[in-house]
Amino acid sequence: MYKIQNIEFLYPWILVLLLIIPFLFWWIKYKSIKNKAYIPMPSLEGLKENTANWKTLLYNSIPFFKLLALALLILAFARPRLSLKQESVNAEGIDIVMAIDVSTSMLATDFKPNRLEASKKVAIDFINNRPYDRIGLVVFSGEAFTFSPVTTDHDLLVSLVEQIQAGTIKDGTAIGNGLAAAVNRLKNSKSKSKVIILLTDGVNNSGYIDPATATELAKENGIKVYTIGVGSQGMANSPIGRQFGKLIFRMTRVEIDERLLNEVAKATNGKYFRAKNERELAKIYDYIDKLEKTKIEVKVFKRYSEEFRLFLIPGLLLLLLILIFKKTILRTLI
Repeated sequence: MYKIQNIEFLYPWILVLLLIIPFLFWWIKYKSIKNKAYIPMPSLEGLKENTANWKTLLYNSIPFFKLLALALLILAFARPRLSLKQESVNAEGIDIVMAIDVSTSMLATDFKPNRLEASKKVAIDFINNRPYDRIGLVVFSGEAFTFSPVTTDHDLLVSLVEQIQAGTIKDGTAIGNGLAAAVNRLKNSKSKSKVIILLTDGVNNSGYIDPATATELAKENGIKVYTIGVGSQGMANSPIGRQFGKLIFRMTRVEIDERLLNEVAKATNGKYFRAKNERELAKIYDYIDKLEKTKIEVKVFKRYSEEFRLFLIPGLLLLLLILIFKKTILRTLI
C-alpha cells in the first residue's frame, strides 16, 4: 500500500501505467509533425485571414484530452483512499505542582534576563512537554499563594506562568509555606505518582510553617519533592531595596540553604539540584522530565474514505465530452 501524506493507494502497482503517458505524449507530437503537409508558395499574404480557428485548435487538442482522461482513469483504478485516524489514549498521568519563589531576589541578573524570567521559561517548556499530566502552580515569597490547582488545561497554565511577577506578595523566603501550599494541592489526588518541584534562590527566613513540618506532610501523603537552588556561585547583581519606587541593585553574596533543600528532597525520595546558570536550569528540568515518565498507551484506529470517484468521474466525463465533440462540432473536420 503506497501512501502520500494521508492518501493511500490500495493497488499502487497500477500507477506504473502512468509511465506510458509521457511516451504517448511524445508520440502524438512526433506524429503531428510528421503528418504536416507542405505546399510551396511564393507569398503568405493571402493566408493571413485563414489562421486556425477554434475548431481546429479543439480538434488538435483531442489527443491530449484523451491522455488526460487516461491518466485520471489510471489513478481511479489504483483506488485512492483517504486515511482517517482516530487515537484512543490511555495515559497514567502524574500530578505535579510547581512551587516557584517570587521574592525580589529572583530579579538578580546572574541569569538572563534574571532568575525569575529564566525559571518561567524552563517551567513553560516543562509544561508543554507533558501533555498528559495534571500540573498545578504555587508561588511563594514571604507567604504562599496558589496560582492554579492541578489541571490539564496547559494553555491556561502557561498563561499564568507568563503572568508571574516578583514583589506581588509579601517579600521574604517562606520555603515551608510554599511547600505546604503545594502539598495541599496534591494531598487529595488519586494519582499513583505525585510530585512537587520547588524552586528557590534563598534561605528560609519567614512564614509560619516550618519547612520540616511541610516536609513531613509531603512524606505522609506520598509526595516526592524535587528541590532546585537557583543562583550563581559567589556574588550576583541583586536587588537590595527601593529608592523613589525603583529597585536598587548591588553585588551581594548568593546564599542558598542547600542543606535544607537536600534534607527536604532526601526525606521524600526526591533529589536536590543546583542551577548556576540558565543552561543548567534547563538541564535539571529535562532530567526531572526523564525521571518522572508518564505511562501512555495509544491505540490507533483507522477508517478509510474511498476517493477514486474524484478521478473516475472527471475521466469519464472527459471521454464523453470528446465523443460529443466528434459527433457534433468537430464532425466536419474528422
